[in-house]
Amino acid sequence: MRPMLFAAAAIAAAGLGLSSLGLSSAVAQDMGPAKVGQSSAGSVLTDARGMTLYTYTRDMIGFSNCNGECATAWPPLPAAADAAASGDWSIIVRDDGRRQWAYKGAALYTFSKDAKPSDATGDGAANGKWHVAKP
Repeated sequence: MRPMLFAAAAIAAAGLGLSSLGLSSAVAQDMGPAKVGQSSAGSVLTDARGMTLYTYTRDMIGFSNCNGECATAWPPLPAAADAAASGDWSIIVRDDGRRQWAYKGAALYTFSKDAKPSDATGDGAANGKWHVAKP
């Protein structure tokens, strides 16, 4: 423990700061099944592959209104059978019985027209009903 404290003190004394070393002095936020990535819309939540996640304004807290063809264009972020809710992360059960991740109560989706990580082509789609999910 003392060597670590000494190293941190030496870094601070040198004026480097932790951020210059790619480290953060803040405690990491629990991002559950998602990561934070950068897109044309700024910082967004992404799935494990780095694809932008979205929310749908027609959803209600803890419930998805995107089913059928909608869910084909906007695939839900699946939650495994053994996944457990924690903090801001919850799991909703869709109309088809599948489990889907939700962040702060809002169901999360990817967009089938996003071709690569950092794409956010669905932001504002359907007359503003779709939005990137923000951390």
